[in-house]
Amino acid sequence: MKKGISLWLTLSASMAAAGQSIGIEECQALARRNYPAIERYGLIERTTEWTVTNIARGWLPQVAMTAQATLQSEVSTLPDPIDGMIKQQGYEVDGLRKDQYRIGIDVCQTVYDGGTSRTLKTVAMREGEVEKAKTDVDIYAIAERVNELYFGILLTEERMRLNEDLLRLLDANMSRLESLERHGTAMESDVMTMAAERLNAGREGLELSYARESLMRMLGFFIGKEITAVEKPMEPRTTEGENMRPELRAIESEMLLIDAREEALNSVRLPKLSVFAQGYWGYPGYDMFEDMMGGEPGVNGMIGARMTWQIGGLYTKKGDEGKLATRRGLLAIARETFLFNNQMEEISHRKEMEKYGRVVRDDEEIVRLRGEIRRAAESKLEHGIIDTNGLLEEINRENRARIDLSTHRIMQLKEIYGLIHTMNY
Repeated sequence: MKKGISLWLTLSASMAAAGQSIGIEECQALARRNYPAIERYGLIERTTEWTVTNIARGWLPQVAMTAQATLQSEVSTLPDPIDGMIKQQGYEVDGLRKDQYRIGIDVCQTVYDGGTSRTLKTVAMREGEVEKAKTDVDIYAIAERVNELYFGILLTEERMRLNEDLLRLLDANMSRLESLERHGTAMESDVMTMAAERLNAGREGLELSYARESLMRMLGFFIGKEITAVEKPMEPRTTEGENMRPELRAIESEMLLIDAREEALNSVRLPKLSVFAQGYWGYPGYDMFEDMMGGEPGVNGMIGARMTWQIGGLYTKKGDEGKLATRRGLLAIARETFLFNNQMEEISHRKEMEKYGRVVRDDEEIVRLRGEIRRAAESKLEHGIIDTNGLLEEINRENRARIDLSTHRIMQLKEIYGLIHTMNY
């Protein structure tokens, strides 16, 4: 049985040594890169680029091809007095034909758009920043899940280490009882009681081993890398600093988007100036009197400048600005709500850190005292003052105290990293 336990301990140690050890910062970085949402960044950038490019193309000449054929019930004619006067001069006026057709092209070039394209580009870029900020929030949230798994592994490994110490202690005391049994100062039942307790400890160690393996697999899947060992992090320094949570940056980016949309609303209400050219081949042309005299299809064209002012936006100006103001107010409330809850979390982490700092100092003294009591119980057992059950009780109490100490140390470290995650220093 001793060989089996020793072999299990040796294999556990060799597996941890052979595996690649990893730190918590690296785990968090790998988890962010492995998280499927990371692909959003590339898609957001490409979407923003396409949108901005399409807006910029609004300054290119706008070309439209047209083709038209009509059969009219009525066409323009000369008044009868004029028609009679022309006929007296020996000319015949056929008038316009009722079948008319044209094939043409229109070219329009914007000269001034009131800043619409510039503001729409800004809106498109701000929208991309908002989407990236929201993705930052989603990805940042995984750090807390990594912490839970990581410190769960550390707690399990501490329990395994203490379980190994317990097994060695039980082995030593069982050897002592076997020696006492051979000298007639202990009974076989004492050895059996110690052996049963050793089996219980071995079973607990096996359960802890499976729990550690399960946590390792989950963390490995989360970061996209197979791992067999984690490093216990050093206690980081925590200082008062600016809150850098991505949720705050996301709210700020939405505020900037509202500013851009407000500017865009003002620009689309301004007049627009453009120049244009039109040309077509067909019948009738611009000289309708010539076509009335029997003109043939021909080429016609014109150039000019055009100013347009869509005043419909003035009707909805107050409502549009009201919606933006309402959204800005909602974001301000969301920011204050987040800061309130975030401050509550900060206070909780700091108080827990303070609590565990005091508890650990008491745990260290309790472990020292329990060790002295257990060693005294071992001496009493040899002199027949207490029985095996009395010794096991003291061994279990010492083991419980050691478990409490290691657990509280890990929990204190976890609270420190929880504070760092809460404030994102």
